[in-house]
Amino acid sequence: MQLKELSERTGVPPASIKFYLREGLLPPGQAVTATRARYSPQHASRLELIQALRRVVGLNIAQIRKLTRLADDGVPRLELLAAVQRTVLRLDEVGTEHGDIRTPAGDAVVRLRNWPDAPSDARNALNAHVTLMENLNIPVTAELLDAYSKALDAIADLDIAATTAPGDVNRLIMTAAVGMHLHSQLVLKLLALAQASHAIRRYKDA
Repeated sequence: MQLKELSERTGVPPASIKFYLREGLLPPGQAVTATRARYSPQHASRLELIQALRRVVGLNIAQIRKLTRLADDGVPRLELLAAVQRTVLRLDEVGTEHGDIRTPAGDAVVRLRNWPDAPSDARNALNAHVTLMENLNIPVTAELLDAYSKALDAIADLDIAATTAPGDVNRLIMTAAVGMHLHSQLVLKLLALAQASHAIRRYKDA
């Protein structure tokens, strides 16, 4: 398809498509003449991904470029999903630039849930957060970790299962990124409702 048809199919203006091409988010089309190129369904899929990452997840151009480059380089799925998680959940903003972080509480929850004892951005982020809570004298008890991790283990299993189906790498990133973003927000909203409900039960007559 030509650029005009690609624009009509995806709803992305031609000027935006040209911008994504210049920025390296969208791979070049197959040259037909010196000024014209032919585009494939993969280009449409990539444009849908870019739009979702910008509008739904709120990523900027540089963040999207990092993810699409990993996809185009053919990195293993586990590495790609880790990059999506790191970017979407802002795990690289928790002060973990100095290497792996270990805490007794973090190690305990890994053993408790029988999760792989392996370093990751997610584990570093948890340990950094646990350290922050402890520094503020907010207890992180074994009971709290057991209750939270048990509930979230089941949720995470559902989330990751959804990423096993897409064969198209653009759909994989879309499913993972949008799912992580919206599901994490859903968990927070459900937690807020549960907290409000327990507060109402406890204090409504106070």
